[in-house]
This record gives sequence, C-alpha cells and structure tokens, in this order.
Amino acid sequence: MRRLDKRGAITFVDAANPASACPIDRGELLGRFHAMENGRLLSGAAAFAAMWRAIPLLRPLGLLARQPLVLRLLERGYIGFLKVRPRLQAILRRRSAA
Repeated sequence: MRRLDKRGAITFVDAANPASACPIDRGELLGRFHAMENGRLLSGAAAFAAMWRAIPLLRPLGLLARQPLVLRLLERGYIGFLKVRPRLQAILRRRSAA
C-alpha cells in the first residue's frame, strides 16, 4: 500500500512499536487493521476501505465499500482471512527461513 500511496496521503503507524501512540488497547490494535478517517477510528474492512479511498487507483473500490451490503461482504471476507492468517504467517516464516 505504501508504494501505491504516491501522494503520501496515508500515515502508516507501526502498532507493534511501544513508542507509537495507541488510541485503543494495543492488543486490539494488533488483532485487526485500523485506520482513522475524518477523525473516526475504523476497523476491519471499513479501515481497508478508508485506505483505498485515499489511494487514487483504489478509490473506486473504497467508494463502492460505502454501500452497506458491499461493506458487510468485505467484512465477512476479512473475518475469514483473520482465521487463516496465523497459518499463512507460519508458512511465510518457514519459506523465509529456508
């Protein structure tokens, strides 16, 4: 996403860094993707949609996600991803170690 954000519209914060400011519990912050848009803290698919709206190439997808049905479908997909994420991370760790 950083490469797509050519205008620098997004401020990326490493939530794992103890020196980073955390508006909510750090464990919760690390468990799901979060983003601030217009002063609102968003989580999950809504946070991804906010990030997409800030990147011209992905803006149409982010605007589409403002539709409640689309956002619900994206959130279901995101929750499904969160269930398999630990296995994917383990696979990637093993590959990078080899």
